[in-house]
Amino acid sequence: MSDAKLFSPAKAGAIELKNRVVMAPLTRNRARAEDDAPHDLHVEYYRQRAGAGLIVTEGSQISPQGKGYAWTPGIYSQAQIEGWRKVTDAVHEQGGKIVIQLWHVGRISHPVLQPGGVDPVAPSAIAANSKTFDGTQFIATPTPRALEAAEIPAIVEDFAKATENARKAGFDGVEIHGANGYLVDQFLRDGANKRDDAYGGTVEKRMRFLKEVLDAVTGAWSADRVGIRLSPFSNANDITDSNPQETFSHAIRLVNTYELAYLHLVEGQTGGPRDIPQGCDLAALYALFDGARMGNNGYDRASAIEAVESGTLDLVAFGRAFIANPDFVERLKRNAPLNEPDRDTFYGGGEKGYTDYPTLAESSLAAQ
Repeated sequence: MSDAKLFSPAKAGAIELKNRVVMAPLTRNRARAEDDAPHDLHVEYYRQRAGAGLIVTEGSQISPQGKGYAWTPGIYSQAQIEGWRKVTDAVHEQGGKIVIQLWHVGRISHPVLQPGGVDPVAPSAIAANSKTFDGTQFIATPTPRALEAAEIPAIVEDFAKATENARKAGFDGVEIHGANGYLVDQFLRDGANKRDDAYGGTVEKRMRFLKEVLDAVTGAWSADRVGIRLSPFSNANDITDSNPQETFSHAIRLVNTYELAYLHLVEGQTGGPRDIPQGCDLAALYALFDGARMGNNGYDRASAIEAVESGTLDLVAFGRAFIANPDFVERLKRNAPLNEPDRDTFYGGGEKGYTDYPTLAESSLAAQ
């Protein structure tokens, strides 16, 4: 089914895509250690994968405070803008489209990764039973410091500045990282947000930070260049909610009012089972959004084709398959065998396990 709708052109807001296969955001920990800037290795990595209808970059911190792992790239400095500009130019030269994922990790960090060695920040001083990578090993995340209400506008402004920087860097748009237990998700969920001010308590108040971020980002770039990623039923990074269906129904209704380019949902557990909690309904959440719907988590060729043919999804995001297969879309179209990813090289390192996976054509030549 190389003529399947999955391989046909589509639009996500103002972004025109040559196919409906999306490269999901994938943290690979290879930014320059001294300034968290992407460099030539990133240029080649993303260039190789420009066959995707859309590339969503690895999460990129909007500020030094937003950093949660060693060697992740940022989008707040001139060096980072210049590094990303080389990436976007390379992707565009190959006929691809690319958006950057805007990231603030909140409590999923550690003082060794924070400017001045201070505690990470979060809606409330509640530790996550999680770990982060400090450049040497995985270490437990500590109890964060609860943000003062007066501090929140500066973080919101960082989202706006990061969006402006993304435009300067030549991206086709931005994706707000509202998933997987990071800062936006922490404000949304009552397991992490115990505030009793305007940013917490009722489900409506827990939406306030998300609304301010949406206002800031769409104020810096038109909404049809903005997407958002949410993970309604995932407990990644020890995030919980007493009623995720209600919480994310409110969140998606809010998001829908902005007429964004797309809604990107992690279906089930991040990188794990696709199971939905009893009494919850993923289809009902998608139905609340009028723009392009992007699904992610555990899709294979058959399920991706079916999801798009049926109209359930407009776009399907794949993660690990893109790590090991730079020509993944071509392999998918031809139903060709896939390279197996080397898990030992997922996080950190150089070109090994990053830019040295063979294409189908290269594999065929090697076999002759």
